[in-house]
Amino acid sequence: MTKNEMIKSRSYVGAIFFRAIFEKRCIMQFRKMLNIGIMLEIVLSEIGMTQGLLAGKRFLIAGVASKLSIAYGIAQALHREGAELAFTYPNEKLKKRVDEFAEQFGSKLVFPCDVAVDAEIDNAFAELAKHWDGVDGVVHSIGFAPAHTLDGDFTDVTDRDGFKIAHDISAYSFVAMARAAKPLLQARQGCLLTLTYQGSERVMPNYNVMGMAKASLEAGVRYLASSLGVDGIRVNAISAGPIRTLAASGIKSFRKMLDANEKVAPLKRNVTIEEVGNAALFLCSPWASGITGEILYVDAGFNTVGMSQSMMDDE
Repeated sequence: MTKNEMIKSRSYVGAIFFRAIFEKRCIMQFRKMLNIGIMLEIVLSEIGMTQGLLAGKRFLIAGVASKLSIAYGIAQALHREGAELAFTYPNEKLKKRVDEFAEQFGSKLVFPCDVAVDAEIDNAFAELAKHWDGVDGVVHSIGFAPAHTLDGDFTDVTDRDGFKIAHDISAYSFVAMARAAKPLLQARQGCLLTLTYQGSERVMPNYNVMGMAKASLEAGVRYLASSLGVDGIRVNAISAGPIRTLAASGIKSFRKMLDANEKVAPLKRNVTIEEVGNAALFLCSPWASGITGEILYVDAGFNTVGMSQSMMDDE
């Protein structure tokens, strides 16, 4: 064997040797990672995370009107974590649309429920009880005031009928739904969640009587939390920043409200229905088991600001 042949032979043997070592290390590393993965899966399985945080949980959602609705964002978040969903619709005009949304979330449980009519509220939960023996949560994303009360000076545009309607639909309906849902909620120590806005605490242009209705709704959250706590039922609300929804479009100069919130909020932006949905997911999950009677702000920090630098810069 020549010198060159010996060198090539040794190089070949060396290459095989190092390749074997490399492959062995790769296999050992793979096995190590596989073992870690198996252990992690076991741990996650024990705490119920492999199937989703809300796997096996059931929620009724009231207030989905479009894909822009906050309720739609909440439905997305709950469904993503494995929850079973049921829906209500207020009138025949919206039935087909809500049916389509329910189908997207794998649900056939859609019930008529005009919250201005007590019999419809009671009937919706009676029908739900035929399918579910209990419910883990009810999401109330409902609010309404006559258009004329949301355009102009508060004193001039607020009338008796507008006041009654705003409070009936936006605030009382939450109490009525809580009462009708109570037996189903007791069965699973479920929760109630509603949506509010900072106009309940501070004056917002053109928000007018809705600000009063939301203040009433927030008081209802606290009183319901006190009333239902003995049954293990939690009651909370999310105070979301302005979001372009069908309901919000009825407020005069809403675009300016969005711009103002974006300019003043510490995060310098508005929030999304997905962000509100994630907050709702938390409040509806076991992770929030010790939280009730609270208002959680999801508004990019707007509620914390008294005066921003941008306000001073405009001078």
